[in-house]
Amino acid sequence: MSTLRVVLDQVGTARPSGIGRYALELTRALIETAPRGIDVAGIVPSSPADHYARIEKALPGLTALHKSALDRRQLAAAWQHGFTRLPGSGMVHAPSLLAPLYRHDRLNNPGEQFIVTVHEATPWTHPETMSPRAVAWHKAMAKRAERYADAVVVPTHAVGDELAGVIDMGERIRVIAGAVSSDLTVPVDADARAHALGLPERYALAVGPLEKRKGIPDLLWAMGDVHAPDVPLVLVGIDADEIAEIEHQAHLDAGSVIALGTLDDADLALAYARAAVVVVPSISDGFGLPALEAMGLGAPVVHSDAPALLEVCADAGLIVPRLDAAGYPRRLADAIQSVLDDEALAAQLSVRGRDRAHAYNWRDSAEKTWQLHADL
Repeated sequence: MSTLRVVLDQVGTARPSGIGRYALELTRALIETAPRGIDVAGIVPSSPADHYARIEKALPGLTALHKSALDRRQLAAAWQHGFTRLPGSGMVHAPSLLAPLYRHDRLNNPGEQFIVTVHEATPWTHPETMSPRAVAWHKAMAKRAERYADAVVVPTHAVGDELAGVIDMGERIRVIAGAVSSDLTVPVDADARAHALGLPERYALAVGPLEKRKGIPDLLWAMGDVHAPDVPLVLVGIDADEIAEIEHQAHLDAGSVIALGTLDDADLALAYARAAVVVVPSISDGFGLPALEAMGLGAPVVHSDAPALLEVCADAGLIVPRLDAAGYPRRLADAIQSVLDDEALAAQLSVRGRDRAHAYNWRDSAEKTWQLHADL
């Protein structure tokens, strides 16, 4: 029996990230599709007991949960500097760049292999949209991957092309996309939940952190424009106090932005399904999961022309060129308004979006991941 150890540093957190959701769904699918004779274990930073319990509940098929004595920040620093002692042996799959990489001899010991995942090339293409510390860490870990990783998974060809331009990974890059979670379904008590959330009858929706690279600040400026759509903007993944300053700067009217914070899957699915339009305004992105989630639930999508979004959405969304930064909020506002005003366009985007979302599934992603490990 051999074991695939998956790094689960962002799974089970109180406020799940996009990478955390990716890691959860991929690991769940890896467990379900594991070849005979291979089991799946997890590697996690030191965390509170309830964190471990959430992981074990979400991933009941894990055969073990290897717990580091270091918390996530300490583990990231240790692995960055080559302190990589691990429990067990064999294959390691990292759903991000956080990986215990070191020099190893795969030719003489083929069971010892390391695969990392690079979700986006933003630290190289748009470093100004990230903190200097985050940029430095990503670049340092990518250098370790360049030296020691046996393969590098990217979610889109767009990321692969961008990454190949800044790091010499040779033939080690493999494109394996993510997908929409099967847990993301509209609940039976939708009306009661919508009332509890305070969802307006008609609204635009955006999902993601308040980060420049995700374009949410540009979207807030768009909603404060004199030509802004006359519907409220609902934000998921952002708390009200986070947007107070930009609300004031953008002259947003009271009640024009509703920040719901973190939602569970049922409420998130409901928010997507009832939105008049979902906006994914990323300046830089590696996949654009909110666009695919929205499409899977039938919402028309407006998105930027970031290369990864063009690849993932194909012709299923309304595209807004980023072009000059100063004019981007106005173009977003115009695109949102066009979907709100044109029922035929909204319906067309909804149909195309559902078809596009069905092209991605986690079982396929897991099987490609197992095949990659087998190829090594």
